[in-house]
Amino acid sequence: MLKLYGFAASNYFNMVKLALMEKALPFETVPFHGCQNPQILAVSPRGKVPVLETEQGFLSETDAILDYLEETQPGIALLPGEPFARAGVRALAKEIELYIELPARVCYVEVFFGGRPTPEALKAKAGRDLVKGFTALKQRARFAPYAAGERFTLADLYFLYSVDLAVEVGKRLFDVDFLSGMPAARALLERLAENPNVQKIAADRLAEAPAFLERVRAPGRTPG
Repeated sequence: MLKLYGFAASNYFNMVKLALMEKALPFETVPFHGCQNPQILAVSPRGKVPVLETEQGFLSETDAILDYLEETQPGIALLPGEPFARAGVRALAKEIELYIELPARVCYVEVFFGGRPTPEALKAKAGRDLVKGFTALKQRARFAPYAAGERFTLADLYFLYSVDLAVEVGKRLFDVDFLSGMPAARALLERLAENPNVQKIAADRLAEAPAFLERVRAPGRTPG
């Protein structure tokens, strides 16, 4: 059986978890917090989550894990069959990751964990990059009704577990609603929130939140 290593507060862990659930694949979750001790590095070379354990060994990096699941496992397809359309979905997912999730992540410690303020230079750059990222999303995504078109795809995994966090960063740090003028994007978040698998993941995340925050706020700890 496939085993998914990580923790419920990780948005990347939840991307893979939702893919497994949408494909109706049997899997086991293994509590796993990234760090640099030898036991963790034996599973994840960078000490990060998520990690997927397969019969052949361990896989890290979310996009590689999702590609592996798509190429080897049954269940609904999360990528189109036609090569150009497949590339388009992958490009949209990567743009969301690089230009929305990663700039917002710079500010997560301050916004979500009550930690130190984001250095002003990094905060300013994150704000500029997020404006550009959401402008690109408005131009690139179709929202018809899903991010890449009529069907739920891999791009929706990145959209769901990146955009919500970035929007919260925008509201709290920049007094900006990045979804202003994007009603179709807001409607997609609402549609996805009604998915029973998404609701189950949200419940797991909420249940783990107190322990996760305690771990993050412990001396010397940073979010893994």
